[in-house]
Amino acid sequence: MSRRTVIVVLAALALAAAAGIVALAVAFLTPADRGAYAGSVPPADQQLPEFELPDSTGATVRSRDLRDKVVLVTFLDTQCRESCPLIAAALARGLDRLEPDERRDVVALGISVDPSGDDRESVRAFLARHRAEERLRYLVADEEALRPVWEEFAVASSLDSGSDDIHSAPVRIYDREGRWVTTLHAGVDLTPDAVAHDVRLALGT
Repeated sequence: MSRRTVIVVLAALALAAAAGIVALAVAFLTPADRGAYAGSVPPADQQLPEFELPDSTGATVRSRDLRDKVVLVTFLDTQCRESCPLIAAALARGLDRLEPDERRDVVALGISVDPSGDDRESVRAFLARHRAEERLRYLVADEEALRPVWEEFAVASSLDSGSDDIHSAPVRIYDREGRWVTTLHAGVDLTPDAVAHDVRLALGT
């Protein structure tokens, strides 16, 4: 068995185990246990990591400029056929449920986990396919720029797994003060209604 095959198998097992644990936790915890958020409760006192990356239009996104905004962060691969389409669609539909004044204070970011496959053209097609244009800013860069960001967020990339469908894909929500307040997971608790609900709580509305 090749080294790459071993990595893919181990990554798949790890992601499956993590999804199973989250699903069990959501199933057995009451709303009071989980707090008011629909998503799972993250570790305490975690802040939005510092980063500076270009989006697919060429504009630079800096984490320090996002204070006073509710920030949603997820990790995407335009060639992914499993979690990524679900995530993009759920985020777009969830943000559409917000009022215009709420939407102005929310930024949704997708950070590429496949710098070798994601480019402006593939991102544009991906966002159009899932009707997420003008709702989700997709951050793309080379591996040198992205790897430190993956490490800061402690996520696994499809570049390292060798498979477009095997990578970390949480949807993390940070409040106006940059605090990580909840996480939604595709196939578990990520729905448009859950996105809108948790964003409103993070906004304080």
